[in-house]
Parts: sequence; C-alpha cells; structure tokens
Amino acid sequence: MAKFIVENSGPLVGEVEVSGAKNAVLPILAATLLTGDKCEIYDVPRLRDVDVMCSILRAMGAKVTENWDEHTICVEASEITSSEVPYELVKKMRASFFVMGPLLGRTGKTTITMPGGCSIGNRPIDLHLKGLKKLGTRIMMDQNGSIDGIADHLSGSLIYLDFPSVGATENIMMAAAVAEGQTVIENAAEEPEIVDLASFLNKMGADIKGAGTDTIRIKGVKELHGAKHAVIPDRIETGTFMVAAAITRGDVLIKNSIPGHVMPVIAKLMECGAAVNDEVDGIRVRGDLTDLVATNIKTLPYPGFPTDMQAQFMAFLTTVEGESSVMETVFENRFMHVAELNRMGANIRVEDRKAFVPGNKRPLVGAQVVTTDLRAGAALVLAGLYAKGRTEVSEIYHIERGYENFVEKFTALGAKIIRVDEE
Repeated sequence: MAKFIVENSGPLVGEVEVSGAKNAVLPILAATLLTGDKCEIYDVPRLRDVDVMCSILRAMGAKVTENWDEHTICVEASEITSSEVPYELVKKMRASFFVMGPLLGRTGKTTITMPGGCSIGNRPIDLHLKGLKKLGTRIMMDQNGSIDGIADHLSGSLIYLDFPSVGATENIMMAAAVAEGQTVIENAAEEPEIVDLASFLNKMGADIKGAGTDTIRIKGVKELHGAKHAVIPDRIETGTFMVAAAITRGDVLIKNSIPGHVMPVIAKLMECGAAVNDEVDGIRVRGDLTDLVATNIKTLPYPGFPTDMQAQFMAFLTTVEGESSVMETVFENRFMHVAELNRMGANIRVEDRKAFVPGNKRPLVGAQVVTTDLRAGAALVLAGLYAKGRTEVSEIYHIERGYENFVEKFTALGAKIIRVDEE
C-alpha cells in the first residue's frame, strides 16, 4: 500500500495541463466493441480505471494496443470471443457495466455481475436494465448478482429515465445505435461526457441527435465502422486544480480546459472572492487578491454543481470566512470525507444530506486521514496543502483511479507532496 505525505505548501503558482476525461474515455473504449474495425482513441489518461477497461476489452477478445508516449489506445475487436465479463475485473470498477450495451448490440448476449467502484452511495443499475429491456433485451438475474442479457433482436423504443443517469444514458445510447428503428431517450443526462460519446459513435456511423439536451434521438444503423477520436479534457480535474489555486491563495493557469464545462465551479469560486478569468491558454484562478468568504452549494445533475466537485469544494470552504452549507442531492453517502476533514480540525456538522462548514475559525492542522473515495481523496490532499503541519493520506489507490500524474502535476506548482510505499 502507498500513501501521500502532504505539507503546508503556501500559494500554488504556475501552469498545469489537464488530461483527457476519465468519465468520457471509459464508455468510449466500451463502444469500440460495437465494430470489428480498428478504432483509435487519443488524449487517453493513464489511469487504473483505463487499465481495467482495457483488460475487459481483451477478455472479450479485442486486440488493444496502448501507446502511452502519445496517450493513444487502438482497439480492434474483429472477433468477440466472450460475452461474459470476468468478475475479478467487474468488481474493481463500476464503469465495467458500460460494455453491456455494446455487447448486446454486437453479439446479442452478455453476462456480467453487479459492478464495483467507489462506495459513495446507492447507484442502482435498474435504469440501465430498464432501458435495455425496452430495446428488446431479456434480463435474468440470480441471487448472487449475476446478470444475463439476451437480445435476439434490438428494436428502437421510447425510453423515459426516472433520473438523468449518465451511465444509463450512455449504455442505452450505445445499444440503440445498432437497434432497428428509432430510440428516443427522455430525461437523458446532459453531461459533456454524453456529448463526447455521441460524437464518437457518430464518427463510427451512428445517427444520434440531441446529445447534451434532455432528449436524445437515435436512428439505428445496421453496422458501425472504425473511427478516430480525441477525448475531451477532464472537467473534474480542471475543477480540482481551480480549487487548489483558491485554497492555497495561489495563482494557477489550468491549460487544456473548457470553461463551459465548469461554469458552476467558476461561479461559486467567484462568489467566494476568487478571481477566475478565461484566457487564451486556459482558465486562470487567483485566490490571493482579496479575503475569501463563505457560500452555499447544492449538487445537481449537469449543468448544476457537480457532485464530483463537492468534496474538494467543501475542503476549500473550511478555509474561508463565515459559515457555508453544502447540500448533496445526487448520492446519499457522499459525506464520508467529513469525518476525515474533522480530524484536521474542520468541525463540520452534518444533518441528513446537508453539511454546515464553519470556516476558518479553527484553522486546519495536519493529521492521518483515510481516502474513502476518489474525489474525497483529492479533497484531503487539498486540505493538507493548506493545513499547518504534515498530513498523511492513506488508501490513495482511490485517487490514482481518476487523476493522471497527480503528484507530478501538483509538485510542478510548488506543492509539497510525496508518494511513499508503506510496509
């Protein structure tokens, strides 16, 4: 096991380049199973989750070639040799479920178990299954959580999602791309990652319109072909470095970023008094121009404030003047980082799905803390950069699932952070 040692670093200053989006590349890699032709994916971040998805593709019979010097992955699934996803891979990552739609579209069958991933609350797959059933899939589930899907013939349908689930929207979209007739997904997720997947599928020959709105229309085609595609920048990494600049009262230019994808984070940082400017090379954030003050945030599906930025922003709010509130509406168990921040002196109080953050009346101090999930881990590192003394962050495999070159990027900005292997 490894851990991060983090010390008070003073203001972070400099430039950092954002990697390709983890949450965009995983479904895009899964979508390569829809064709036997070669697909080339660019700007791929080198992450543990990407490694797991590549292993899943290989288990299905695909030839996967990684060129990490160029951040490129080539996939050629000329023959699907298995439609059963190995449990040892599924349990590592929730995004393993993305292959269900492509496998049903390509082979008409799949076997998969309930997916793993971060324990941030109830993330049911019923919306995935409901949508795939509407397309003509027969679903059978045993008491051990194994799911068999059989689709002799996929047909387009009208599908209404009870909640705008990103994963369900993507899975349905991939299967519907090769279903007969038209599929309409209503109350669809609107995230930029949805748009990126639709763009890739359209390059493969799909006919998808409306991605990025709450209604997506898909006209099924008989087959898809190979394509080349560059993944969008990671908006959550962008937001993380924006908050890092603010929490350390620094001055950071975040390159390879798309301001439109992080508007809620920009708005809330500016409410707190940070300066955020859209420059030619990226987004510049300064936290050193004025005293920073409290604000209230409420997580919502896109284009609302992202749940994946809630923990990092809460860490920042512990350092400003005044009491803030943080309401989590997306996942019911996404306040596990509160106990760890309180170890550092934050004194945050939680009532149901709302957290009250008193601000810097009690300055943060270094402590031994445990990463409970991917974004919580990033939040604890940010808190450690501001806190007095030394912070030890353990269980960092969560963080390394979602941030490429995490230590290197932070140290280039002046952060005092090292990775050490524990006995």
